[in-house]
Amino acid sequence: MDAYSGYNQIRMHPADQVSTSFIIDRGTYCYQIMPFSLKNAGATYQQLVNHMFAYQIGKSMEVYVDNMLVKNVHDDQYIADLAITFAILRSYDMKLNPAKCVFGVDSGKFLGFLVSHGDIETNPEKIQALI
Repeated sequence: MDAYSGYNQIRMHPADQVSTSFIIDRGTYCYQIMPFSLKNAGATYQQLVNHMFAYQIGKSMEVYVDNMLVKNVHDDQYIADLAITFAILRSYDMKLNPAKCVFGVDSGKFLGFLVSHGDIETNPEKIQALI
C-alpha cells in the first residue's frame, strides 16, 4: 500500500505554522499541512507511521516512509490484519493512493526488492549496467 502524498497528510501545529510563512502579491500565507520542503518532513512522517503501527511493525506489517506492507502466513489472519491497518489509517485520517495499492498477492515489489514467500530478491529493473 502507498499513502497518498504522505507528508502532505500531516497537519502543522498551529504555533509552528508561522515558521512556514511565505509572501505573495495578495499577502502573507503559511502552511497548515507539512510541506515536502521542510528538512525534517521525512523523519517526522516516518516517526508518525512508526507510532501509528507500533504494534504491527515486525509482526504483520512493514513500513518505510509511505510504503506499507501487510503480511501474514495464514490467509484467514490476513483479512483481520488489513482491518486493523485500515482502522488505524482511518483514526489518523490517513489516505491511501488506490493506484499504488495491491492486495492479496503472493509476491510483489517493495522498496526496490521482489518479495515472496520467505524470499527477498533484488528487482532486476533497479540494476544498472556499468558501462
